[in-house]
Amino acid sequence: MCAATPPLPVLVVGAGPTGLTLAVDLARRGIAVRIIDKSAGFPRTSRAKGPNPRSLEVLEDLGVLGAVLAAGAAPLPMRKYRGGVAVADAEPFADQRPTPDAPYDRPHMMAQWRLEEVLRDRLAEYGVRVGLGAELVDLAEGDASVTATLAGGERVEASYVVGCDGGHSAVRKLLGVPFEGRTDETGLMVCGDVEVEGLDRGFWHQWFDEDGAVMLCPIPGTRSGWWFQAGPELDADGAPLPPSLAGFRRLFAKHTGLPADRLTRAALLSTYRVNERLAARYRVGRAFLAGDAAHVHSIAGGLGMNTGIQDAYNLGWKLARVVRGQAGPALLDTYEEERLPVAEQVLDVSAERLRATLEAIERPGGGLDAAVGPGTNGLGGGYRWSSLAASPRTTPRLRAGDRAPDAPCRDTATGAPRRLFEVFAGPHFTLLGFGTGTAGALREAAAAHGDDVRAYGVGAAGEPCDLTDAAGHAHTAYGVGPDEDLLVLVRPDNHVGLVAGADEVKAVIEYLGGIPSSGTECRS
Repeated sequence: MCAATPPLPVLVVGAGPTGLTLAVDLARRGIAVRIIDKSAGFPRTSRAKGPNPRSLEVLEDLGVLGAVLAAGAAPLPMRKYRGGVAVADAEPFADQRPTPDAPYDRPHMMAQWRLEEVLRDRLAEYGVRVGLGAELVDLAEGDASVTATLAGGERVEASYVVGCDGGHSAVRKLLGVPFEGRTDETGLMVCGDVEVEGLDRGFWHQWFDEDGAVMLCPIPGTRSGWWFQAGPELDADGAPLPPSLAGFRRLFAKHTGLPADRLTRAALLSTYRVNERLAARYRVGRAFLAGDAAHVHSIAGGLGMNTGIQDAYNLGWKLARVVRGQAGPALLDTYEEERLPVAEQVLDVSAERLRATLEAIERPGGGLDAAVGPGTNGLGGGYRWSSLAASPRTTPRLRAGDRAPDAPCRDTATGAPRRLFEVFAGPHFTLLGFGTGTAGALREAAAAHGDDVRAYGVGAAGEPCDLTDAAGHAHTAYGVGPDEDLLVLVRPDNHVGLVAGADEVKAVIEYLGGIPSSGTECRS
Protein backbone atom coordinates (compact mmCIF):
# COMPACT_ATOMS: atom_id res chain seq x y z
CA MET A 1 0.00 0.00 0.00
CA CYS A 2 1.45 3.36 -1.04
CA ALA A 3 1.81 6.14 1.50
CA ALA A 4 -0.25 9.26 0.90
CA THR A 5 1.59 12.10 -0.81
CA PRO A 6 2.24 14.87 1.72
CA PRO A 7 0.71 18.25 0.89
CA LEU A 8 2.73 21.00 -0.72
CA PRO A 9 3.94 23.27 2.11
CA VAL A 10 2.84 26.59 0.60
CA LEU A 11 0.76 27.62 -2.42
CA VAL A 12 1.07 31.29 -3.40
CA VAL A 13 -1.77 32.65 -5.54
CA GLY A 14 -0.73 35.72 -7.54
CA ALA A 15 2.66 36.44 -9.10
CA GLY A 16 2.99 40.20 -8.69
CA PRO A 17 5.67 41.76 -6.48
CA THR A 18 4.02 40.56 -3.25
CA GLY A 19 3.63 36.94 -4.31
CA LEU A 20 7.10 36.80 -5.86
CA THR A 21 8.72 38.29 -2.76
CA LEU A 22 7.03 35.68 -0.59
CA ALA A 23 7.96 32.83 -2.94
CA VAL A 24 11.61 33.92 -3.03
CA ASP A 25 11.73 34.27 0.74
CA LEU A 26 10.27 30.79 1.25
CA ALA A 27 12.44 29.19 -1.41
CA ARG A 28 15.66 30.56 0.07
CA ARG A 29 14.62 29.02 3.38
CA GLY A 30 14.31 25.62 1.72
CA ILE A 31 10.49 25.58 1.81
CA ALA A 32 8.83 23.97 -1.21
CA VAL A 33 6.53 26.54 -2.74
CA ARG A 34 4.32 26.72 -5.81
CA ILE A 35 3.29 30.09 -7.21
CA ILE A 36 0.49 30.47 -9.73
CA ASP A 37 -1.20 33.30 -11.60
CA LYS A 38 -4.38 33.32 -13.66
CA SER A 39 -2.80 35.46 -16.41
CA ALA A 40 -1.89 33.66 -19.61
CA GLY A 41 1.35 35.62 -19.88
CA PHE A 42 3.50 37.87 -17.76
CA PRO A 43 1.98 41.37 -17.81
CA ARG A 44 4.01 44.32 -19.05
CA THR A 45 2.23 46.73 -16.74
CA SER A 46 4.37 49.46 -15.23
CA ARG A 47 1.82 50.55 -12.63
CA ALA A 48 3.92 50.96 -9.49
CA LYS A 49 6.88 53.27 -9.98
CA GLY A 50 9.37 51.35 -7.86
CA PRO A 51 10.51 50.27 -4.40
CA ASN A 52 10.81 52.71 -1.53
CA PRO A 53 13.79 52.76 0.89
CA ARG A 54 12.40 50.06 3.19
CA SER A 55 11.62 47.78 0.24
CA LEU A 56 15.17 48.32 -1.03
CA GLU A 57 16.37 46.95 2.30
CA VAL A 58 14.12 43.90 1.83
CA LEU A 59 15.35 43.40 -1.73
CA GLU A 60 18.95 43.62 -0.55
CA ASP A 61 18.28 40.80 1.91
CA LEU A 62 16.72 38.71 -0.89
CA GLY A 63 19.87 39.14 -2.97
CA VAL A 64 18.39 41.16 -5.84
CA LEU A 65 19.36 44.72 -4.99
CA GLY A 66 22.10 44.93 -7.63
CA ALA A 67 19.71 43.85 -10.37
CA VAL A 68 17.06 46.27 -9.12
CA LEU A 69 19.43 49.24 -9.09
CA ALA A 70 20.72 48.34 -12.56
CA ALA A 71 17.20 48.10 -13.98
CA GLY A 72 15.91 51.42 -12.65
CA ALA A 73 16.92 54.99 -11.95
CA ALA A 74 16.99 57.54 -9.17
CA PRO A 75 13.89 59.77 -8.87
CA LEU A 76 13.87 62.61 -11.34
CA PRO A 77 13.30 66.29 -10.65
CA MET A 78 9.74 67.37 -11.32
CA ARG A 79 9.08 70.17 -13.84
CA LYS A 80 5.73 71.86 -13.36
CA TYR A 81 3.84 73.91 -15.92
CA ARG A 82 0.91 76.33 -15.93
CA GLY A 83 -0.73 77.27 -19.21
CA GLY A 84 1.91 75.23 -21.03
CA VAL A 85 4.76 77.29 -19.53
CA ALA A 86 7.32 75.84 -17.12
CA VAL A 87 6.91 77.64 -13.79
CA ALA A 88 8.86 75.58 -11.25
CA ASP A 89 11.19 72.62 -10.76
CA ALA A 90 11.21 70.52 -7.62
CA GLU A 91 13.46 67.75 -6.32
CA PRO A 92 11.62 66.13 -3.39
CA PHE A 93 14.69 64.19 -2.24
CA ALA A 94 17.35 66.85 -2.82
CA ASP A 95 17.98 67.42 0.90
CA GLN A 96 18.03 63.73 1.83
CA ARG A 97 21.22 61.73 2.23
CA PRO A 98 22.01 58.14 3.17
CA THR A 99 22.94 57.74 6.84
CA PRO A 100 24.88 54.99 8.59
CA ASP A 101 21.66 53.48 9.95
CA ALA A 102 19.59 53.93 6.74
CA PRO A 103 21.62 53.44 3.54
CA TYR A 104 18.75 54.17 1.13
CA ASP A 105 17.41 57.69 1.31
CA ARG A 106 14.98 57.70 -1.62
CA PRO A 107 12.89 55.34 -3.74
CA HIS A 108 14.21 53.77 -6.92
CA MET A 109 12.17 54.23 -10.07
CA MET A 110 11.49 51.19 -12.24
CA ALA A 111 8.58 49.65 -14.08
CA GLN A 112 6.69 47.07 -12.07
CA TRP A 113 7.06 44.47 -14.81
CA ARG A 114 10.84 44.88 -14.64
CA LEU A 115 10.88 44.33 -10.88
CA GLU A 116 8.77 41.23 -11.40
CA GLU A 117 11.31 39.97 -13.94
CA VAL A 118 14.12 40.44 -11.43
CA LEU A 119 12.21 38.54 -8.75
CA ARG A 120 11.23 35.75 -11.17
CA ASP A 121 14.88 35.34 -12.16
CA ARG A 122 15.84 35.06 -8.50
CA LEU A 123 13.08 32.54 -7.88
CA ALA A 124 14.24 30.47 -10.84
CA GLU A 125 17.66 30.17 -9.17
CA TYR A 126 15.87 28.08 -6.53
CA GLY A 127 14.21 25.94 -9.20
CA VAL A 128 10.77 27.55 -8.88
CA ARG A 129 8.86 29.03 -11.80
CA VAL A 130 5.51 30.79 -11.98
CA GLY A 131 2.62 28.67 -13.21
CA LEU A 132 0.61 30.78 -15.65
CA GLY A 133 -2.99 30.32 -16.74
CA ALA A 134 -3.88 28.84 -13.34
CA GLU A 135 -7.07 30.44 -12.05
CA LEU A 136 -8.23 29.61 -8.54
CA VAL A 137 -11.94 28.75 -8.36
CA ASP A 138 -12.38 27.03 -4.98
CA LEU A 139 -10.76 26.52 -1.58
CA ALA A 140 -11.62 23.79 0.90
CA GLU A 141 -9.87 23.43 4.25
CA GLY A 142 -9.37 20.05 5.87
CA ASP A 143 -7.88 19.02 9.19
CA ALA A 144 -4.25 19.25 8.09
CA SER A 145 -4.30 21.02 4.71
CA VAL A 146 -6.26 23.20 2.33
CA THR A 147 -7.22 22.10 -1.18
CA ALA A 148 -7.24 24.65 -3.97
CA THR A 149 -9.21 23.84 -7.12
CA LEU A 150 -8.13 25.48 -10.34
CA ALA A 151 -10.14 26.19 -13.46
CA GLY A 152 -9.86 23.04 -15.53
CA GLY A 153 -10.23 20.80 -12.48
CA GLU A 154 -6.68 20.49 -11.10
CA ARG A 155 -6.64 20.18 -7.31
CA VAL A 156 -3.64 21.36 -5.28
CA GLU A 157 -3.34 20.24 -1.67
CA ALA A 158 -1.17 22.54 0.44
CA SER A 159 -0.46 23.06 4.10
CA TYR A 160 -0.98 26.80 3.61
CA VAL A 161 -2.33 29.09 0.89
CA VAL A 162 -1.48 32.79 0.56
CA GLY A 163 -3.61 35.09 -1.57
CA CYS A 164 -1.41 37.71 -3.23
CA ASP A 165 -3.87 38.08 -6.07
CA GLY A 166 -4.72 41.77 -6.00
CA GLY A 167 -7.65 43.96 -5.17
CA HIS A 168 -10.14 41.58 -6.81
CA SER A 169 -8.61 38.64 -4.91
CA ALA A 170 -10.25 35.29 -5.56
CA VAL A 171 -8.72 33.99 -2.33
CA ARG A 172 -10.31 36.76 -0.28
CA LYS A 173 -13.69 36.25 -1.91
CA LEU A 174 -13.59 32.49 -1.43
CA LEU A 175 -12.72 33.00 2.23
CA GLY A 176 -15.63 35.39 2.62
CA VAL A 177 -13.46 38.09 4.18
CA PRO A 178 -15.11 41.54 4.13
CA PHE A 179 -13.19 44.20 2.19
CA GLU A 180 -14.77 47.36 3.47
CA GLY A 181 -13.99 50.93 2.55
CA ARG A 182 -14.90 53.45 -0.09
CA THR A 183 -14.36 54.48 -3.68
CA ASP A 184 -13.60 58.16 -4.18
CA GLU A 185 -14.05 59.75 -7.61
CA THR A 186 -11.84 62.65 -6.49
CA GLY A 187 -8.55 62.32 -8.29
CA LEU A 188 -10.00 60.18 -11.09
CA MET A 189 -7.35 59.64 -13.76
CA VAL A 190 -6.72 57.86 -17.04
CA CYS A 191 -3.37 56.11 -17.21
CA GLY A 192 -1.20 54.24 -19.65
CA ASP A 193 2.27 53.65 -21.04
CA VAL A 194 2.93 55.90 -24.03
CA GLU A 195 5.64 56.80 -26.51
CA VAL A 196 6.43 60.51 -26.74
CA GLU A 197 9.02 62.16 -28.97
CA GLY A 198 10.96 65.36 -28.30
CA LEU A 199 10.40 65.64 -24.54
CA ASP A 200 13.34 66.02 -22.14
CA ARG A 201 13.71 62.68 -20.32
CA GLY A 202 15.60 64.33 -17.49
CA PHE A 203 12.34 65.46 -15.85
CA TRP A 204 9.00 64.20 -14.64
CA HIS A 205 6.77 66.69 -16.48
CA GLN A 206 3.54 67.89 -14.86
CA TRP A 207 1.07 70.22 -16.56
CA PHE A 208 -1.69 71.51 -14.29
CA ASP A 209 -4.48 73.80 -15.48
CA GLU A 210 -7.85 74.89 -14.18
CA ASP A 211 -9.60 72.30 -16.31
CA GLY A 212 -7.30 69.30 -16.01
CA ALA A 213 -3.78 67.93 -15.94
CA VAL A 214 -1.29 65.74 -17.79
CA MET A 215 1.71 64.09 -16.13
CA LEU A 216 4.48 62.33 -18.04
CA CYS A 217 7.33 60.48 -16.36
CA PRO A 218 10.00 58.63 -18.37
CA ILE A 219 10.01 54.87 -17.81
CA PRO A 220 13.55 53.75 -16.88
CA GLY A 221 15.08 51.24 -19.25
CA THR A 222 13.15 52.50 -22.26
CA ARG A 223 14.24 54.93 -24.99
CA SER A 224 10.97 56.79 -25.48
CA GLY A 225 8.50 55.22 -23.06
CA TRP A 226 6.62 57.35 -20.56
CA TRP A 227 4.11 56.84 -17.77
CA PHE A 228 1.05 58.90 -18.72
CA GLN A 229 -1.47 60.15 -16.17
CA ALA A 230 -4.18 62.71 -16.83
CA GLY A 231 -7.52 63.94 -15.72
CA PRO A 232 -10.10 62.23 -17.97
CA GLU A 233 -12.05 63.72 -20.83
CA LEU A 234 -15.74 64.10 -20.04
CA ASP A 235 -18.76 63.50 -22.22
CA ALA A 236 -21.70 65.90 -22.59
CA ASP A 237 -23.20 64.62 -19.35
CA GLY A 238 -19.97 65.06 -17.40
CA ALA A 239 -19.14 61.34 -17.29
CA PRO A 240 -15.52 60.30 -17.88
CA LEU A 241 -14.70 58.92 -21.30
CA PRO A 242 -12.77 55.64 -21.46
CA PRO A 243 -9.04 56.01 -22.15
CA SER A 244 -7.86 55.74 -25.76
CA LEU A 245 -4.90 56.73 -27.91
CA ALA A 246 -6.98 59.47 -29.54
CA GLY A 247 -8.10 60.74 -26.14
CA PHE A 248 -4.54 60.74 -24.80
CA ARG A 249 -3.44 62.76 -27.83
CA ARG A 250 -6.18 65.32 -27.29
CA LEU A 251 -5.30 65.67 -23.60
CA PHE A 252 -1.61 65.90 -24.43
CA ALA A 253 -2.10 68.67 -26.99
CA LYS A 254 -4.58 70.56 -24.81
CA HIS A 255 -2.43 70.77 -21.69
CA THR A 256 1.11 70.77 -23.07
CA GLY A 257 0.58 72.95 -26.12
CA LEU A 258 2.68 70.47 -28.12
CA PRO A 259 1.54 68.74 -31.33
CA ALA A 260 -0.70 65.75 -30.65
CA ASP A 261 1.27 63.52 -33.01
CA ARG A 262 4.27 63.71 -30.68
CA LEU A 263 2.43 61.03 -28.68
CA THR A 264 2.76 58.02 -30.95
CA ARG A 265 1.61 54.99 -28.99
CA ALA A 266 -0.52 54.16 -25.96
CA ALA A 267 -0.77 50.80 -24.22
CA LEU A 268 -2.01 49.34 -20.94
CA LEU A 269 -4.81 51.90 -20.82
CA SER A 270 -6.83 52.11 -17.61
CA THR A 271 -9.03 54.39 -15.55
CA TYR A 272 -7.86 54.90 -11.98
CA ARG A 273 -10.21 55.57 -9.10
CA VAL A 274 -9.11 55.99 -5.51
CA ASN A 275 -10.18 52.92 -3.58
CA GLU A 276 -9.54 52.76 0.15
CA ARG A 277 -10.33 49.30 1.47
CA LEU A 278 -8.99 47.00 4.16
CA ALA A 279 -9.60 43.29 4.68
CA ALA A 280 -11.25 42.53 8.01
CA ARG A 281 -8.87 39.61 8.54
CA TYR A 282 -5.50 38.56 7.17
CA ARG A 283 -5.78 34.93 8.23
CA VAL A 284 -8.60 32.41 7.99
CA GLY A 285 -7.37 29.00 9.11
CA ARG A 286 -4.66 27.91 6.72
CA ALA A 287 -5.19 30.77 4.27
CA PHE A 288 -3.65 34.25 4.34
CA LEU A 289 -4.01 37.53 2.47
CA ALA A 290 -1.17 39.86 1.50
CA GLY A 291 -0.64 42.94 -0.67
CA ASP A 292 -3.58 44.42 -2.54
CA ALA A 293 -5.66 41.36 -1.63
CA ALA A 294 -5.57 42.71 1.94
CA HIS A 295 -5.46 46.49 1.44
CA VAL A 296 -5.85 49.08 -1.32
CA HIS A 297 -5.51 52.83 -1.07
CA SER A 298 -4.53 56.01 -2.88
CA ILE A 299 -1.38 55.89 -5.02
CA ALA A 300 -0.18 59.09 -3.31
CA GLY A 301 3.08 58.32 -1.55
CA GLY A 302 3.74 55.19 -3.61
CA LEU A 303 2.91 52.82 -0.75
CA GLY A 304 0.80 50.14 -2.43
CA MET A 305 3.34 47.71 -3.89
CA ASN A 306 5.77 48.53 -1.10
CA THR A 307 3.35 47.62 1.65
CA GLY A 308 2.71 44.31 -0.13
CA ILE A 309 6.44 43.53 -0.37
CA GLN A 310 6.75 44.15 3.35
CA ASP A 311 3.68 41.98 4.08
CA ALA A 312 5.44 39.12 2.34
CA TYR A 313 8.69 39.77 4.21
CA ASN A 314 6.85 39.55 7.52
CA LEU A 315 4.98 36.36 6.64
CA GLY A 316 7.77 34.40 4.95
CA TRP A 317 9.96 33.60 7.96
CA LYS A 318 6.93 32.75 10.09
CA LEU A 319 5.52 30.27 7.56
CA ALA A 320 8.96 28.71 7.20
CA ARG A 321 9.39 28.16 10.94
CA VAL A 322 5.96 26.60 11.28
CA VAL A 323 6.37 24.35 8.24
CA ARG A 324 9.71 23.12 9.62
CA GLY A 325 8.24 22.51 13.07
CA GLN A 326 10.46 25.15 14.68
CA ALA A 327 7.41 27.00 15.98
CA GLY A 328 3.77 26.30 16.63
CA PRO A 329 1.01 27.52 14.31
CA ALA A 330 0.14 30.29 16.77
CA LEU A 331 3.16 32.18 15.38
CA LEU A 332 1.14 32.71 12.21
CA ASP A 333 -1.42 34.75 14.13
CA THR A 334 1.26 37.41 14.62
CA TYR A 335 1.19 38.13 10.87
CA GLU A 336 -2.22 39.76 11.14
CA GLU A 337 -1.37 41.17 14.56
CA GLU A 338 1.60 43.02 13.10
CA ARG A 339 0.62 43.83 9.52
CA LEU A 340 -3.05 44.81 9.73
CA PRO A 341 -2.32 47.86 11.95
CA VAL A 342 0.43 48.84 9.49
CA ALA A 343 -2.11 48.79 6.65
CA GLU A 344 -4.43 51.00 8.70
CA GLN A 345 -1.56 53.48 9.11
CA VAL A 346 -0.77 53.32 5.39
CA LEU A 347 -4.39 54.11 4.51
CA ASP A 348 -4.17 57.20 6.71
CA VAL A 349 -0.82 58.30 5.28
CA SER A 350 -1.86 57.82 1.65
CA ALA A 351 -5.15 59.65 2.23
CA GLU A 352 -3.28 62.58 3.79
CA ARG A 353 -0.74 62.65 0.95
CA LEU A 354 -3.60 62.63 -1.60
CA ARG A 355 -5.28 65.54 0.17
CA ALA A 356 -2.01 67.48 0.24
CA THR A 357 -1.37 66.78 -3.45
CA LEU A 358 -4.84 67.83 -4.58
CA GLU A 359 -4.43 71.07 -2.65
CA ALA A 360 -0.93 71.64 -4.06
CA ILE A 361 -1.88 71.31 -7.71
CA GLU A 362 -4.42 74.09 -7.31
CA ARG A 363 -1.52 76.50 -6.79
CA PRO A 364 0.94 77.60 -9.50
CA GLY A 365 4.14 75.71 -8.92
CA GLY A 366 2.45 72.94 -6.97
CA GLY A 367 2.77 69.34 -8.08
CA LEU A 368 3.28 65.71 -7.19
CA ASP A 369 6.18 66.46 -4.87
CA ALA A 370 3.45 67.06 -2.26
CA ALA A 371 2.85 63.30 -2.30
CA VAL A 372 6.23 62.79 -0.63
CA GLY A 373 6.02 63.22 3.11
CA PRO A 374 6.20 61.63 6.55
CA GLY A 375 5.67 57.90 6.42
CA THR A 376 6.27 57.38 2.70
CA ASN A 377 9.80 55.93 2.93
CA GLY A 378 8.69 52.94 5.02
CA LEU A 379 11.57 53.31 7.46
CA GLY A 380 9.57 54.40 10.48
CA GLY A 381 7.48 51.28 10.70
CA GLY A 382 7.74 48.73 13.45
CA TYR A 383 5.69 46.38 15.60
CA ARG A 384 6.01 47.69 19.12
CA TRP A 385 2.51 46.47 19.91
CA SER A 386 3.27 42.90 18.87
CA SER A 387 3.26 39.93 21.22
CA LEU A 388 6.68 39.16 19.69
CA ALA A 389 7.97 42.46 21.12
CA ALA A 390 7.31 41.86 24.80
CA SER A 391 10.86 42.68 25.94
CA PRO A 392 10.64 45.30 28.70
CA ARG A 393 14.20 46.58 28.23
CA THR A 394 14.75 49.50 25.85
CA THR A 395 17.57 51.84 24.82
CA PRO A 396 17.36 55.57 24.12
CA ARG A 397 17.16 54.76 20.40
CA LEU A 398 15.05 51.63 20.07
CA ARG A 399 12.93 48.95 21.64
CA ALA A 400 11.62 45.52 20.69
CA GLY A 401 9.53 45.62 17.52
CA ASP A 402 11.49 48.42 15.85
CA ARG A 403 13.23 48.12 12.49
CA ALA A 404 16.82 47.03 13.14
CA PRO A 405 19.17 49.80 11.91
CA ASP A 406 22.14 49.29 9.63
CA ALA A 407 25.65 50.44 10.55
CA PRO A 408 29.06 50.25 8.87
CA CYS A 409 31.56 48.16 10.88
CA ARG A 410 34.66 46.12 10.08
CA ASP A 411 35.24 42.41 10.26
CA THR A 412 37.73 42.26 13.10
CA ALA A 413 39.52 39.19 11.72
CA THR A 414 40.09 40.53 8.19
CA GLY A 415 39.70 44.28 8.56
CA ALA A 416 37.24 44.31 5.65
CA PRO A 417 34.22 46.64 5.79
CA ARG A 418 31.07 44.83 6.88
CA ARG A 419 27.65 46.38 7.37
CA LEU A 420 25.12 45.08 9.85
CA PHE A 421 22.70 44.50 6.96
CA GLU A 422 25.26 42.09 5.50
CA VAL A 423 25.38 40.29 8.84
CA PHE A 424 21.57 40.10 8.97
CA ALA A 425 21.18 38.87 5.36
CA GLY A 426 19.74 35.38 5.17
CA PRO A 427 17.06 33.32 6.86
CA HIS A 428 18.55 33.31 10.39
CA PHE A 429 18.13 35.28 13.59
CA THR A 430 21.07 37.53 14.49
CA LEU A 431 22.25 38.14 18.04
CA LEU A 432 24.36 41.27 18.52
CA GLY A 433 26.39 41.54 21.69
CA PHE A 434 27.55 45.08 22.44
CA GLY A 435 30.47 45.12 24.86
CA THR A 436 33.03 42.50 25.88
CA GLY A 437 30.82 41.33 28.73
CA THR A 438 28.41 39.69 26.26
CA ALA A 439 30.92 37.15 24.89
CA GLY A 440 29.74 34.30 27.10
CA ALA A 441 26.09 34.96 26.32
CA LEU A 442 26.80 34.95 22.57
CA ARG A 443 28.53 31.58 22.80
CA GLU A 444 25.75 30.09 24.91
CA ALA A 445 22.95 31.29 22.63
CA ALA A 446 24.76 30.09 19.48
CA ALA A 447 25.40 26.68 21.06
CA ALA A 448 21.76 26.35 22.07
CA HIS A 449 20.33 27.19 18.65
CA GLY A 450 23.01 26.30 16.10
CA ASP A 451 22.51 27.63 12.58
CA ASP A 452 19.23 29.28 13.57
CA VAL A 453 21.19 32.08 15.27
CA ARG A 454 24.34 33.87 14.18
CA ALA A 455 26.01 35.68 17.04
CA TYR A 456 28.37 38.65 16.71
CA GLY A 457 30.21 40.64 19.29
CA VAL A 458 30.26 44.36 18.46
CA GLY A 459 33.06 46.32 20.09
CA ALA A 460 35.41 49.24 19.85
CA ALA A 461 38.80 49.10 18.18
CA GLY A 462 41.24 46.92 20.09
CA GLU A 463 38.55 44.96 21.90
CA PRO A 464 38.06 41.21 21.34
CA CYS A 465 34.98 41.15 19.09
CA ASP A 466 33.67 39.96 15.72
CA LEU A 467 32.70 43.39 14.39
CA THR A 468 34.73 46.48 15.13
CA ASP A 469 32.61 49.60 15.53
CA ALA A 470 35.51 52.06 15.48
CA ALA A 471 33.37 55.03 14.42
CA GLY A 472 30.63 54.14 16.91
CA HIS A 473 27.87 54.04 14.29
CA ALA A 474 26.42 50.75 15.54
CA HIS A 475 26.45 51.86 19.17
CA THR A 476 24.78 55.13 18.20
CA ALA A 477 22.11 53.50 16.03
CA TYR A 478 21.21 51.02 18.75
CA GLY A 479 21.45 53.51 21.60
CA VAL A 480 24.16 51.59 23.45
CA GLY A 481 26.69 53.45 25.59
CA PRO A 482 30.43 52.83 25.09
CA ASP A 483 30.78 51.04 28.46
CA GLU A 484 27.44 49.23 28.32
CA ASP A 485 26.99 45.48 27.76
CA LEU A 486 23.78 44.70 25.90
CA LEU A 487 22.26 41.93 23.77
CA VAL A 488 20.00 42.72 20.82
CA LEU A 489 18.21 39.86 19.03
CA VAL A 490 17.24 40.67 15.42
CA ARG A 491 14.46 38.70 13.75
CA PRO A 492 14.83 37.22 10.24
CA ASP A 493 12.79 40.15 8.88
CA ASN A 494 15.28 42.62 10.38
CA HIS A 495 13.17 43.84 13.27
CA VAL A 496 14.30 43.81 16.86
CA GLY A 497 12.88 40.83 18.73
CA LEU A 498 14.47 41.34 22.12
CA VAL A 499 16.75 43.67 24.05
CA ALA A 500 18.47 42.08 27.05
CA GLY A 501 21.34 42.54 29.45
CA ALA A 502 24.54 40.52 29.16
CA ASP A 503 23.41 38.34 32.08
CA GLU A 504 20.01 37.67 30.51
CA VAL A 505 20.98 35.09 27.89
CA LYS A 506 18.28 32.84 29.30
CA ALA A 507 15.72 35.35 28.03
CA VAL A 508 17.24 35.15 24.54
CA ILE A 509 17.19 31.34 24.55
CA GLU A 510 13.64 31.26 25.87
CA TYR A 511 12.54 33.78 23.24
CA LEU A 512 13.94 31.66 20.42
CA GLY A 513 12.55 28.47 21.86
CA GLY A 514 9.21 29.97 22.76
CA ILE A 515 8.23 31.81 19.59
CA PRO A 516 4.84 30.45 19.89
CA SER A 517 5.56 26.77 20.25
CA SER A 518 2.06 25.93 21.29
CA GLY A 519 -1.39 26.97 20.28
CA THR A 520 -4.22 25.80 18.12
CA GLU A 521 -3.30 24.17 14.82
CA CYS A 522 -5.15 26.84 12.90
CA ARG A 523 -7.59 29.61 13.53
CA SER A 524 -11.01 29.54 11.91
